[in-house]
Amino acid sequence: MEFAAIQMASGPEVVQNLQKAEKYIHDAANAGARLIALPENFALMPNNDQDRLEAAEDMGSGVIQSFLEEQAKQNNIWLIGGTIPIRTHDPEKVMAGCLVYDNHGSIQARYDKIHLFDVSLSEDETYRESDYILPGSDTVVYESPWGKIGLAVCYDLRFPEMFREMLTCGLDAVVIPSAFTAQTGRVHWRALLQARAIENQIYIIAPNQYGVHANGRETYGHTMIIDPWGEICCCMETGGGYIKSKIDLDHIVRVRQMLPCLPHRRIGS
Repeated sequence: MEFAAIQMASGPEVVQNLQKAEKYIHDAANAGARLIALPENFALMPNNDQDRLEAAEDMGSGVIQSFLEEQAKQNNIWLIGGTIPIRTHDPEKVMAGCLVYDNHGSIQARYDKIHLFDVSLSEDETYRESDYILPGSDTVVYESPWGKIGLAVCYDLRFPEMFREMLTCGLDAVVIPSAFTAQTGRVHWRALLQARAIENQIYIIAPNQYGVHANGRETYGHTMIIDPWGEICCCMETGGGYIKSKIDLDHIVRVRQMLPCLPHRRIGS
């Protein structure tokens, strides 16, 4: 079975972003992908917090969710909707929800981003996601026709204990929609993705944003799919589009038999 990861340079206009996403989804599906993942903030890279609040949707309804449902059905695919802003009890904050739709357009899983990106990379580059996002609390692994798939988002990548928790449920792959910054991406993106794949002996599917966005943020691109041995199956450094690769469950079994580090664990096992 083939997975695809989509790379985008999203902006502040939802309709324009969805039009781009529709083309990439259609192209990937026509090329044979049966599960397709969009990046974090695929529908909206807002200019300000008010843009995000205005675009937020109630769970189960809204323009973005209707788009994801229709794309999954029309293309006969499972579709992972990056993240979208979901309304909460706090009128000033949203959840960053990653939604999974099956090929009938039904929601099969929802993951709310747990780790929020509150960092100061320099005097000119500061992020405070907790100012406008409420964190999730639960890890998510869902059963697909092609194995057990975990969900994580961007900054979650830096917390290996989260992946270990998902591993206890049985795990074949983790999809990590991201808007990873260019500054951190240049030194950490590939290393962290490979580490999570190698140490858990799973596939990693990592769709990312790329380029300089209308709000001035620069993201790294380099969307990747990585196998359980840590090999990069494919990578899109820059530009919009998709990459795809076969996900071979037998390969996971072979790697785990050849190097049985998971049953050798003595701490946290």
